[in-house]
Amino acid sequence: MKKITVFIAAALTLTACSPPEGVRVSGSSTVLPVVSKAADSYSAASGQTVIVNAGGSGAGFSQLAQGLTDIGMMSRDMTASERAQYPDVNITAIAIGRDAVVPVVSSEIYDAGVTTLSPAQIADIYRGTIQNWSALGGPDRDILVIDKEASRGTRHVFMQVIMGEKEPKAGGADLVLGSNNEEQTALVQSDSAIGMLSVAWLNDDIKGLTLDMGTAKIKPDLDVVRAGQYPISRNLNIVVRDDISPAAQSFVDFLRSPDGQAFAQDAGYIRIAP
Repeated sequence: MKKITVFIAAALTLTACSPPEGVRVSGSSTVLPVVSKAADSYSAASGQTVIVNAGGSGAGFSQLAQGLTDIGMMSRDMTASERAQYPDVNITAIAIGRDAVVPVVSSEIYDAGVTTLSPAQIADIYRGTIQNWSALGGPDRDILVIDKEASRGTRHVFMQVIMGEKEPKAGGADLVLGSNNEEQTALVQSDSAIGMLSVAWLNDDIKGLTLDMGTAKIKPDLDVVRAGQYPISRNLNIVVRDDISPAAQSFVDFLRSPDGQAFAQDAGYIRIAP
């Protein structure tokens, strides 16, 4: 099984010559691995403290808007309602990578023959209309349906394509989890689960389903995402205020640089700058 380590908080050592104030970053657990590892490298080279925390895309936005953090991480677009809550705060999204959200199942279900589903079939699972894998050509086993918290960027992007809206109710859900790490663990521990994860979080125990789009069957492959052909794709963003500090702006510039973009690629995402 491929081991993926997630840094829930990266508090980097402040050297004697560094400034007293650090750069604070919070938000999406999908963007977190990129920013955490980039922060480690940046801090070592510059002596500037960078503190990175998870919490989800919604938290990243709201904490930035309230001035509680310098940079937010979001794996989705800002919503109109979010912007409306802070009409006097000018916030800009900056892409630091590209990703796909994949319908995923426990390896036992995939190996039993459920390798391809349509968006309509997945939607019926989340609505609770389909409750057993046997209805989809799989084993006679109840489906463990894993949903994400409503504010999570991964859920917004996934549900927009699967159910036609960003925040639908999912009456069939058995578990509602937050971070990618939590969902990955639940999928590994079950032999009958379905969920939604970034393509970078797949491993030997979690399999990505091919999407049957009617006219084509599309595999969750990075080359497909890179070509713009995967239907559930998104930018991985950081968000900043127009009063961003020089220290935070310097770290943003690093994330967009070739050295910073290497961390996006190493995390299993697609770099958006040379």
